[in-house]
Amino acid sequence: MTTQDIPALNATLNALATVLISAGFICIKTGRKEAHRKAMLAAGLVSAVFLVGYVTHKILVRGVHTPFGGTGAIQVIYYTMLISHIALAISIAYLVPRTFLFAIRGDFNRHRHWARWTFPIWYYVSVTGVLVYFFLYQWWPAPPKS
Repeated sequence: MTTQDIPALNATLNALATVLISAGFICIKTGRKEAHRKAMLAAGLVSAVFLVGYVTHKILVRGVHTPFGGTGAIQVIYYTMLISHIALAISIAYLVPRTFLFAIRGDFNRHRHWARWTFPIWYYVSVTGVLVYFFLYQWWPAPPKS
């Protein structure tokens, strides 16, 4: 594995987190509490592994920003998505553990209250994380520097 492989691995982890968050949502809506618990704990674990991979990649590339190759309207769309993704990802670092803590403590009323906010934000961050990868590395990569 090389440094260039980490973004694809991180996108895969984000996609897996999205699937697990979706499964957890479906499970709780259909009354399967134990399956919900397992899916959400797995989503939390996958997201934590993603975060380690993301920080590791940033350290290895010495924080160098990956340039976006798109121009015009797609550039506006990309940067709007990226800014919202970053801002909400920062909030997720607090919201997810806090929401988990209420469930672990058995305070399910507060857990439900927090989850109503945490779920859509976490879902958005996971989905847009995958989209950021595709925008940067697959669909509109910046031309190589000469």
